[in-house]
Amino acid sequence: MSIPTFIDVEVTDQTNELRSYLKELGGNIPESSGEDNVKDLLNCIEASDVCWKEINSETDLEMVFNGIISMMLLIPAELNEEPVHLFCKKLADCPKGDKKGSIRLRILSNLFHGLEDKSHLKADVYLSLLRLSRDADLASMVITDLDQVKKWISEWDIGTKKVQNMYRALHETLIAARNSEHATKVMIELLGTYTEDNASQARDDAQRCIVTCLEDPNTFLFDHLLTLKPVKFLEGAPIHDLLTIFVSGKLSDYQQFYKNNKPFINSLGLSHDENLRKMRLLTFMHMAETKKDIEYESIQKEMDMPESEVENFIIDVVKTRAVQVKIDQLQKKVVITSTTHRTFGRQHWQLLHQKLIKWQTNLSNVQTSLRALEIMQAQQAQSAQ
Repeated sequence: MSIPTFIDVEVTDQTNELRSYLKELGGNIPESSGEDNVKDLLNCIEASDVCWKEINSETDLEMVFNGIISMMLLIPAELNEEPVHLFCKKLADCPKGDKKGSIRLRILSNLFHGLEDKSHLKADVYLSLLRLSRDADLASMVITDLDQVKKWISEWDIGTKKVQNMYRALHETLIAARNSEHATKVMIELLGTYTEDNASQARDDAQRCIVTCLEDPNTFLFDHLLTLKPVKFLEGAPIHDLLTIFVSGKLSDYQQFYKNNKPFINSLGLSHDENLRKMRLLTFMHMAETKKDIEYESIQKEMDMPESEVENFIIDVVKTRAVQVKIDQLQKKVVITSTTHRTFGRQHWQLLHQKLIKWQTNLSNVQTSLRALEIMQAQQAQSAQ
């Protein structure tokens, strides 16, 4: 990507020009060392705060900061870490109520794309982009696609701790953007970075992951979380008990848990009403696994609701696409046509295996029949000649 420059001259001359400009704006900046370009550049970055106060034109702001970027890109990579970190701090730490979030993001994005593709400094810039976009409520201006982020991580060759920090920041940005589905995937990816040796250190991340999944209105399958090592270390804790209820429990189990742990549920920031809604759906899914017909009366009893709300509840269930039913209003029952299993255990894998074998056999039979038909047609054609 081509980055605009402040002025088309050597780094030393660019720095002097920039220093003079910042002084004119009222910036407090030391005299040039005359020999240390990195130190001079750091002084310019430190004094750049004045630009946000004195320059009103976004075009002029971008020109100044893109000029700083162009100087950073001309400095040898091994000397660039401190300038890049300071620049990111100055751009990302915007004051509360700042209305220039979008231009700050554009400038940081210029630095991100200007650095070499495999530069580990791109990870620091991306972290700043995520935090700024979260604080400025501008997540749409930053790439948050998990597959792309994983590709970058493989190129940057950064340590596990920095990878984890990046996933946490990405998760926070997605949550702020109310994209809970993708935020859940990021948290699961984060938990996957822990090993047997350090899984016990991931308690906070594991709990955050569980809460994100539970509060996502479109997530109904949770059994995969129980297999994650950091989640296993939570066994015996209230959050693990709550997750287990959402995996395989019924509405009555949740109601009892809430009765005994109301302050805990509130501390997690979870909505009790939304939990009830989801547990009713999950309880119905459990009923649908074992019954083809379910009477209104059974639904009313299990869901702890008046009969007048049963049909509206069934409509909500169908909207989730987790269960497909037909409503028989005359006989006051629902007929299950298909359902999603809440848990996928060994017996479900065996059933899937049997269905695939049957499907494979049927395909072989069809292929054999088609070949026989082809031979018969060829023979008939020869006889006709």
